[in-house]
Amino acid sequence: MTETTTYDLDHALVRLGYQAFRPGQREAVETIISLGRLLLVAPTGGGKSLIYQLPATVLGGTSLVISPLVSLMNDQVSALTERGVAATFLAATLPGDEMRRRMAALARGEYSIAYVAPERLAFPGFRGLARDVACPLIAIDEAHCISEWGHDFRPDYLQIGDLLSDLNGARVLACTATATPVVRDEILVRLGLPADTPQLVRGFARPNLGLRVRDVRSAAETTRVVDQALADAIGGPKQGRGTAIVYAPTRRQTEEEAGRLADAGWRSAAYHAGLDGATRERAQARFRDGKLDVIVATNAFCMGIDRSDVRAVIHLAAPGSIEAYYQEVGRAGRDGADAVGVLCTSPADLPLRRRLLEMPSDGIAPDPVRVQYRWSLFLELMRWAEGGTCRHDAILRYFGDEAETLAGCGRCDNCTALDGAADNDPAETAIMVRKALSAVARTHRRFGLQAAVKLLAGQADPRLERSGLAASKTFGALEGKTEDWITALLRRCVTAGWVDFTADERPLVLLTRAGKAVLFADGPVRLLLPPDRTATPRPRAHGKRARVESEHSADPATEALFEALRARRLELARGAGLPPYVVANDRTLRELAELRPRSLAALEDIYGIGPAKAAKYGDDWLRIIDRAQAR
Repeated sequence: MTETTTYDLDHALVRLGYQAFRPGQREAVETIISLGRLLLVAPTGGGKSLIYQLPATVLGGTSLVISPLVSLMNDQVSALTERGVAATFLAATLPGDEMRRRMAALARGEYSIAYVAPERLAFPGFRGLARDVACPLIAIDEAHCISEWGHDFRPDYLQIGDLLSDLNGARVLACTATATPVVRDEILVRLGLPADTPQLVRGFARPNLGLRVRDVRSAAETTRVVDQALADAIGGPKQGRGTAIVYAPTRRQTEEEAGRLADAGWRSAAYHAGLDGATRERAQARFRDGKLDVIVATNAFCMGIDRSDVRAVIHLAAPGSIEAYYQEVGRAGRDGADAVGVLCTSPADLPLRRRLLEMPSDGIAPDPVRVQYRWSLFLELMRWAEGGTCRHDAILRYFGDEAETLAGCGRCDNCTALDGAADNDPAETAIMVRKALSAVARTHRRFGLQAAVKLLAGQADPRLERSGLAASKTFGALEGKTEDWITALLRRCVTAGWVDFTADERPLVLLTRAGKAVLFADGPVRLLLPPDRTATPRPRAHGKRARVESEHSADPATEALFEALRARRLELARGAGLPPYVVANDRTLRELAELRPRSLAALEDIYGIGPAKAAKYGDDWLRIIDRAQAR
C-alpha cells in the first residue's frame, strides 16, 4: 500500500492533547500511513495508543481498535470525546439497547474510532457491519494475546485473522507491550501479515527503575524484604509519596499479605479474581483515586490502569516468564521518577513451577510440548534472576531492543553490588559445575534437590546413608561451601538446562542430556558461579560504576546471524503450518548464532535440538551458518 497524500501530523498531534512526539512515534505513524502495516513492540505506558489514534483522526472513515481491556477503552473513548474526536466502544458490559444504538451509529459512519472487544468478532452482525463501513485502519492492541505460546493467550484473538481477510484494504497495526522474537513471528503468522512487515521495538529502557532480586528462605524473610522495600519507596502510611503494588502468587496469600499490611498501619486492599465484582471495583477505584498506600493482588490486577506514581512493585514469588514480569514491574515509575521493582525468589520456585505446569486440567494431561515451552519461559526468568549481569540490559536484549541497551544501568542490584565476575576462573568454574553435576548424576531420579546439596556439602543425611552415597567420592566434594551456595549453584545448573526435575508430587532431580555432556567435558561450561557470601568484598574503584556484560553478545555479526536464523524459522513455520516456537525457540537460535556449529552432530549439543530436530531442520541451520562464516 502506498499513500501519497500529505497529512498535517503535527496539527493532529496537538488536537489529541500532545505537544511533541516521543522517540519513535512519528516514524511509526508515518509507516502505518505510507506502508500500511506495522508490528509495534513498546512497553505499557510507552505511548502506543497515539500511534493508532493519530492516523485514525486523519485518514477518514472509521478505524477499528481491538482491545481486551474494557476499562482502557472507556478511559480512551472519554479522553478522545473531550478533544472532539468521535469515538465509541463495543463490549459485553454494555446494555443491549445501548449496544444496538452504537452499532447503528457505527453503520452510519458517525465515529472516527471504534474500540471493539475481541469477543465481538464472533457475532455475524458485527462482522457484516465491519465489511460495510469504510475502515482505513485496524489496530490490534495486546497483540501477543493471539500467540498460543505467549504468556496471555486469548482464543477470541484467533478470529482477528479472518477479520483482516474480510477487510483486506485496511492498514494493520499490531501493538504489544511484551513480545519476544518468537512471539512476534507468530503474531505475523496468525494475522497473515507478510514476513517483511516492519517491526519497531522501542521504549523498553527504564533507567529510573531499580530492579532487585532477593533470594528468600522463609516467610519471615519475605516479610522483611517487603517492609524494607515499602519503607524505602514510600516511607510510611499516608505520606503522599505515591503507592505500591505487591503481587502474590495465590488468592490466599493475597488476602493474608493485605491483612498483615493493614495491621501494620498501611492503607491496603486485596484484589483477585475470587472476590465479587463490587469488591474488586472498590479496591481498583481506591487505588486509582490515591486512597490506598498498597494494593496486594494477583496478576489479574492493573490491566488498563495507568497510575503514574507507583513507586514500588514487589513480587512475593516469581511469575511465569520475563514477559509477565516486565509487564507487571513496568507499572512502577511511569512518571519517570525513581521507583523500584523487587522480585522474591526461593529454592522452591523451580520444582513447584514444574509441578504446576504438569498438573492435569479437568482430568486431561497438558500437552507436553506446551509444558516444555512454558517451562522454558520460566527458566528464562530464573536465568535472569540468577545471572550476574545488568538486569536492564539483559531484559532489553531479551526483547530485541538492542538500540537502548545501557552498558550497565547503574541502578539494579547487580550494577550496584560489588561484582566478583572479573575474578571468575573458567577452569575453577568448570570443576565446581562438574562436581555439582556428579551429585545430580548420583541422585538422578532418586532424590530431590536438597539430597544433592547434602551430598556435595558432606552433611549427614539418612537418605545418603541408606543408599550408600555417603561413602561415594562425591560426598563432601564441595565441603567448605555453604549449603545456600551449593543450592544456588545447582539452581544455576537448572537454568542452564543441565539439571531438571520429574513431574512427581515430590519432584526428583535428573541430569539432562546436555548436563551429561558438561559432566563428561563434552560440552561448554558457560556459567557464573554464585557469589560467595562469606568472602570479603573488594572495594569498588573510586568514581567508577560497575559495568557488567549483557546476557547475549552485542557483536553485530552474531546479531545478524540470529536475525537470519529467525527469518528462516518463520519460513519453516509458515510452510509447515506450525507456530514458530515448535521449529525452534529464541534461546536455541541465539546459541546457534553464538556457537556456530558446523555439523549435524554438533547441532545436537545446542539447547533444544535433539536428533529429530537436527534431522529435520539441521541442514537449513547449517546452510545459514556457513553463509555467515563465508562473509
